[in-house]
Amino acid sequence: MRFAIGATAFLAAAVVRADDEASSAVDAESSTVSVAKPTFTPVSIKAPFIEQFTDDWESRWKVSSAKKDDKSTDEEWAYVGTWSVEEPSVLKGMEGDKGLVIKDKAAHHAISAKFDKAVNNKKNTLVVQYEVKLQNGLECGGAYMKLLQDNKALHAEEFANSSPYVIMFGPDKCGATNKVHFIFRHKNPKTGEYEEKHLKNPPMARIVKTTSLYTLIVKPDNSFEIKIDGESIRNGTLLEDFTPAVNPEKEIDDPKDTKPEDWVDEARIADPEASKPEDWDEDAPFEIVDEEATKPEDWLEDEPLTIPDPEAEKPEDWDDEEDGDWIPPTVSNPKCDEVSGCGKWEPPMKKNPEYKGKWTAEFIDNPAYKGVWAPRKIKNPDYFEDKNPSNFEPIGAIGFEIWTMQNDILFDNIYVGHSIDDAEKLKAQTFDLKVAAEKAEEEATQPKAPEPPKSPSDLVFMDDPVLYVKEKVKLFIEIAKSDPIEAVKFLPEVAGGLGALAAAVLAILVTVLFGGAAAAPSKEQLKAQAQKAKEVAVDVKDKAAEAVATGAEKAQAEVNKRTTRSSAS
Repeated sequence: MRFAIGATAFLAAAVVRADDEASSAVDAESSTVSVAKPTFTPVSIKAPFIEQFTDDWESRWKVSSAKKDDKSTDEEWAYVGTWSVEEPSVLKGMEGDKGLVIKDKAAHHAISAKFDKAVNNKKNTLVVQYEVKLQNGLECGGAYMKLLQDNKALHAEEFANSSPYVIMFGPDKCGATNKVHFIFRHKNPKTGEYEEKHLKNPPMARIVKTTSLYTLIVKPDNSFEIKIDGESIRNGTLLEDFTPAVNPEKEIDDPKDTKPEDWVDEARIADPEASKPEDWDEDAPFEIVDEEATKPEDWLEDEPLTIPDPEAEKPEDWDDEEDGDWIPPTVSNPKCDEVSGCGKWEPPMKKNPEYKGKWTAEFIDNPAYKGVWAPRKIKNPDYFEDKNPSNFEPIGAIGFEIWTMQNDILFDNIYVGHSIDDAEKLKAQTFDLKVAAEKAEEEATQPKAPEPPKSPSDLVFMDDPVLYVKEKVKLFIEIAKSDPIEAVKFLPEVAGGLGALAAAVLAILVTVLFGGAAAAPSKEQLKAQAQKAKEVAVDVKDKAAEAVATGAEKAQAEVNKRTTRSSAS
């Protein structure tokens, strides 16, 4: 008896605890995973400009108070966007590592830092590298930098969109537009005017929440290379891969040359010697009556196409004197659906073999054709040849002048110099370390896909007693719905547990009804108690059957639900 009661209690408790333990398991899986992170240490690399946004950053960077001029709309915008230097709030990859952060949405931001000495890359390699972290993604806005032209008028507090720059480089995305800008301003040596040269086929920006590294390398031989996260993405030359081209054409069309009045530029004409044949009938119809057609044998010529609706009835409130004679609505004649047709038969139309349409003369090559006219070429008076556009003008400062819909864009580890090796060292000591920790945390915090459920037959009691009991009982109920005997044969342990449960209930009832060591009851008492026990047993039996049926219904509902979801997916 103790064994039966214990087994029953365990069975009930296991089923009750199953959902709680499953919920606890989900909570445990979703808890924050601790990922080891490196600690920020300023690098010892030397370069014309390296910025890691240490505590003295405000001595180098100045927020602009200028207004943004938009000549196309005659409007002005103040640079009201605020900046902050702080650690990342999303996927922090390095302890104590701070960056320059855009703090406002849908605002114009402008900030710049002047170099201690102008960067001149004539006959030298120029390397520009910086990190971008899009903590809130990027739907519409820029995250590019500008290398500003060195001049006396360069004042940080007046830095704006109109400030002359040498190079603009970095990601920009809005809607379908997604690219990494590489634009350089080139001075026309004849006119002294500047013109922006845009990379023809810019790469796409990396729109991720982990840190991205953008690198631009321009060599003295006019070759360039763009890297993202250390991977070479685009390369080419300044002379061939930009539009408009650096150097103009040697020859241009003569603007004073005009096409002669007698110039013939029609390559083909209608044959002037052709004439319409005498038997050509332009008036012949496209279709004629098919005289060879005969009426089908089952054609019902005396049957109308429509008949009064036999099911229609005159409305009760219809008044013939006021509304006139009631006429039932018509419907298609059902007899016509079973034959080739009804009503008066007429032969069908067919294509006219004599039809030729409107006559036109054939086209021939024009004997007077002189070709496509083009103005004559003359020497381009504005021609020049810059063989070394990579010799950019001196760069005096760096700036971020940006409008964006997303805030918390972070910039860090900026390098402007001449050493590819030093840029690689900076990458190894900063980006490589932090991005590894960021990706590890991103992967660890992603919700894991649930493992496919095991078949109840594959479960082992010691692996998970709660799941074992729950799944076995569920399977027993499912089989018992169609064949109770088969359920007992297939899962005797569950049947035994349920039997023990019934025996325990009966024992409890006997104890309650007959008491412990009381005096022996009389015949009448025994008879009354037996009748009462019988009624209680029947009631227990009915409730047990109802519980099993309810459980079976719930199990079937769950099966149906899962099946529906599987079909929908």
